[in-house]
Amino acid sequence: MRRGGRDSPESPPSISIVMPARNAAAHLLRAVSSVQAQTREDWELIIADDGSTDGTLDLARDLAAHDPRIRPLAPPDSGQRGAAKARNRAIAAARGRYLGFLDADDEWLPEKLARQLGWMEKQGLAITFTGFWRQRAEQRHEVKVPARVTRRQLLRGNVIGGLTVICDREKLAPVEVPALRLRQDYALWLDLLSRTEAAHGLQEPLAIYHVTPGSLSSNRWRATQATWRMYRDHAGLGRVAATWCLASHVIRRLLRG
Repeated sequence: MRRGGRDSPESPPSISIVMPARNAAAHLLRAVSSVQAQTREDWELIIADDGSTDGTLDLARDLAAHDPRIRPLAPPDSGQRGAAKARNRAIAAARGRYLGFLDADDEWLPEKLARQLGWMEKQGLAITFTGFWRQRAEQRHEVKVPARVTRRQLLRGNVIGGLTVICDREKLAPVEVPALRLRQDYALWLDLLSRTEAAHGLQEPLAIYHVTPGSLSSNRWRATQATWRMYRDHAGLGRVAATWCLASHVIRRLLRG
């Protein structure tokens, strides 16, 4: 397998990209095209449908018919659904050593895998993230990131954009997304950072986060409540510690823009 080329059917890809999708037909092609445009091609994209009713799964299957690196997963016939479950089904099916995360309404810039994954391989890093653009209608804002963050620092505010993360399963296994409705990505980064010294940030914008009106994450009050519950129920913080961390988190989000 060539590092910059497509993997052969006999060899696993370097990275598996996890993409949950629910009623994402309007945006899925944009997200998938951004992966197909990567200058590094040794990837697989696992699209885990979460019970869509708008033709998302059919679109994913059509895309897969034209690119064997795309692997659509149908939702289970029964049992609980949700983004965490969909992500975990994709992770369970993944063949790559590395895992990347991209939602079906966001996109990557073409050099993301070449720059970020190449950096990880050269430096032996367990988990990395990058800067990104936040796109709201026609307005675009660059979200900058620190060069390094520990779990203790991350508790004071999430500086890791989920659409930018790549992690090394050999160093961090098991990788399992917590069963939370919101803040599941934040909880996962905290879990992974309990197994390694720090996450490292590549300080350039390599992805585009599209703010979708009406989405769960676009409601800041609901997201703040979810962060509080994540601190208390998942991270196990006491009331005082959770209050302090939440205040720090909210202030950092406001300053970050």
